[in-house]
Amino acid sequence: MIRDRGNIKWTSMMLPEHVKLLRDWAKEDEFETKEEIDEQQLEQMNEVICDAMTYGASICLTYFEGTKHYTITGTVHYVDEIEQKLRIMTSEGIRKHIPIQAITDVKEVDKEGF
Repeated sequence: MIRDRGNIKWTSMMLPEHVKLLRDWAKEDEFETKEEIDEQQLEQMNEVICDAMTYGASICLTYFEGTKHYTITGTVHYVDEIEQKLRIMTSEGIRKHIPIQAITDVKEVDKEGF
């Protein structure tokens, strides 16, 4: 029976530049793109944020930062129209300032979950 070393046998024949390119390509595959939001979704998200701010309800907010989408849960503290940021207090007690343009989805949180 022949023992195969797998990919290890090929790495000695590759130039360091090639290895770097392959690693860079792998990182590019992890990139996500920001979803486009239409007017109807924007109006619906605005309504949810206004209701949550008025009644102190919790929301689940998805936003795009860098190359990934992130989701946080918390209550809306303030909408800063001058800086175009949403100030939210997370369920862990952390204050976050999220640019309004980065928000991709907003949902109300029920008492039982999302």
